[in-house]
Amino acid sequence: MAQKPSIPKGTRDFLPSEVARRNYIIGIIQKHFEHYGYQPIETPSFENLDTLMGKYGEEGDRLIFKILNSGDFAEKVDKAIYEQQDSKSLYPHISEKALRYDLTVPFARFVVMHQNELQFPFKRYQVQPVWRADRPQKGRFREFYQCDADVVGSDSLLQEVELVQLYDTVFTDLKLEGVTIKLNNRKILAGIAEVIGAGDKLVDFTVALDKMDKIGEEGVRNDMWVKGIPQESIDKAQPLFALKGSNAEILDQLSDFLTTSEEGTKGVEELRYITEALDDLGLASCTLRLDVTLARGLNYYTGAILEVAAPEQVSMGSIGGGGRYDDLTGIFGLKDISGVGVSFGLDRIYLVMEELGLFPETLDRALDVLCINFGDKEALAATKLVQQLRRAGMKSEVYPSSAKIQKQFKYADNRNVPYVILIGEQELQQGEFVVKDMKSGTQQSYTLENPEAFIKSL
Repeated sequence: MAQKPSIPKGTRDFLPSEVARRNYIIGIIQKHFEHYGYQPIETPSFENLDTLMGKYGEEGDRLIFKILNSGDFAEKVDKAIYEQQDSKSLYPHISEKALRYDLTVPFARFVVMHQNELQFPFKRYQVQPVWRADRPQKGRFREFYQCDADVVGSDSLLQEVELVQLYDTVFTDLKLEGVTIKLNNRKILAGIAEVIGAGDKLVDFTVALDKMDKIGEEGVRNDMWVKGIPQESIDKAQPLFALKGSNAEILDQLSDFLTTSEEGTKGVEELRYITEALDDLGLASCTLRLDVTLARGLNYYTGAILEVAAPEQVSMGSIGGGGRYDDLTGIFGLKDISGVGVSFGLDRIYLVMEELGLFPETLDRALDVLCINFGDKEALAATKLVQQLRRAGMKSEVYPSSAKIQKQFKYADNRNVPYVILIGEQELQQGEFVVKDMKSGTQQSYTLENPEAFIKSL
């Protein structure tokens, strides 16, 4: 007996109804990307390994899926390298490519390679899958889609303001209420590290701080201590873990704390501009909240940091995030190109909307009309009718065989078809077709020469 097939952990098959719901989300996101002036691009599913490695920090590098070289890659590796049992030393000899970890670093590579073909500032959006060798759990997969929007070639803080508005517009259109957009600034984090005497441990400080939601304050303090941050420095940062008040009040407290840090003060000024502009413009459904513990472990953010939290009634991590990365293209040789972008977590947004019952019922309808098949002659007439219905924009089909009528009606019921058309021998002779409303059970006859009457009745 053949073994039952399976798929790798952290990946999924998608049924038609699931694809329809995903496409519904993607369609709304893409619509607003284009309303805001973003243009679509695509990049390869895999990149050269050296393009990706070293761009996401040590933790991110471990989650990159490496692709083994084709052919007998093992014979080209020196035996001494194998005996070291050191994966970092072995990678360059057996792998030259890797599946992309996100869309941002490939985008930076794209900008550098096509800089002479682009008009700056360049606004792009991209909807493609990415891969991470992460531990699968609810809302966390090894293969998932990202929906990104980025602007490169402008250091204006109006871009951050616009991206917050973009989040608000999309989630409002999806009818996803109660979403919180968290905001911080990497300069503030650097300023805090400087003020508490841990400037040389900035990466360790931010990586630990970014785990606040997962391991709590005590866990973060312990993680900092384990990473070599002095206890005295950790104690100095203590008041910042529990900042309270409005965004303006939090910024005032941060301003006082960071008085001696030029970089930290600049970060406060940037956030003040963004929050005051958004207060003036207003948000339709999202809440903007400053969160000094928001760090995001990625190494390339240099200014504003954004993270989107799902409504509180849903147990889910972030459903989006992003920030400013002034130096990202510099890693590929193109200096002084500022960028800022955000990402929508499609798969998590899907799970949140499913749990809250926010998908329109019509998405489960793959067909508007099914024509019952009574035989070859009747099926041909039904096919001619279906041609006209399709031209009118109706999703229509003829059942492929003249099976038992009960079976055909069961098929229509299982596919949630609202209207079933019957063209039997008698209807064909009279030049008519009968439409049955599957919900009410009522029937109405129309002439085959004038199907517009049926179409207009819907």
